[in-house]
Amino acid sequence: MGDKTMTADEVVARLESGMTLGIGGWGSRRKPMALVRAVLRSGIGDLTVVSYGGPDVGMLAAAGRIRKLVAAFVTLDSVPLEPHYRAARERGAFELVEVDEGMFMWGLTAAANRLPFLPVRAGIGSDVMRVNPGLRTVTSPYEDGETFVAMPALRLDAALVHVSRADRLGNGQYLGPDPYFDDLFCEAADAAYVSCERIVDTAELTKAAPPQSLLVKRHVVTGVVEAPNGAHFTSCVPDYERDEDFQRAYAAAAWPGFAERFLGGDEQAYRSAVRAWQEEQR
Repeated sequence: MGDKTMTADEVVARLESGMTLGIGGWGSRRKPMALVRAVLRSGIGDLTVVSYGGPDVGMLAAAGRIRKLVAAFVTLDSVPLEPHYRAARERGAFELVEVDEGMFMWGLTAAANRLPFLPVRAGIGSDVMRVNPGLRTVTSPYEDGETFVAMPALRLDAALVHVSRADRLGNGQYLGPDPYFDDLFCEAADAAYVSCERIVDTAELTKAAPPQSLLVKRHVVTGVVEAPNGAHFTSCVPDYERDEDFQRAYAAAAWPGFAERFLGGDEQAYRSAVRAWQEEQR
């Protein structure tokens, strides 16, 4: 339970090709983009990615790092369908397991509770069962006899999430309007890595926010990375909103040119490239 602070590159050094990697956040909101960029700088690939997808999935897909994707959607929110994900999917770059949002949540919940599956009504009577022929159903053993989808556990080798504040022990706090299931990602993983806008003393976490905002508990966290603006270009409310101008540029860009300009160096180089781009737009 000691000091768990790490750098993004130290986190990635613990990851391996072929892993099942869960990525927290939702669409283009509070994604651990600094950690995703660190993955992109590495040679790690052949990943099974589990995500309520946004630009994390789009970038990893465009870079050819995904072997299999488990998702309920992949969106930039203001851009309904993530374009780099769409291009990779259209060329058959990876296997896709597409499930209902509620099924996805129950898959994480099952994994967090070390259960093989959980019964869920979502998916019954829909094409979810047709496009996922491996899914099974179970019948209630009680008087109702109802049939449910048996949503399998989404067990993760590692999880990456981003929060507003954290302490060195691994307690993570969100200050925005939604937890985005980041706690479930961490609990469903063998190793969980939390990036944050700022590392603070433990006592500071509850000085201006209620205990309920302590979303991620230290006992499930392996490492903590201080990464100011680490969710850019997605939002991390109340610290900052989504960078819509940059997101539109990302969505319209050819991937090789975007990657060369913005992802060719470390995180400091990324910030410098973004600032230079912003100056050009003025």
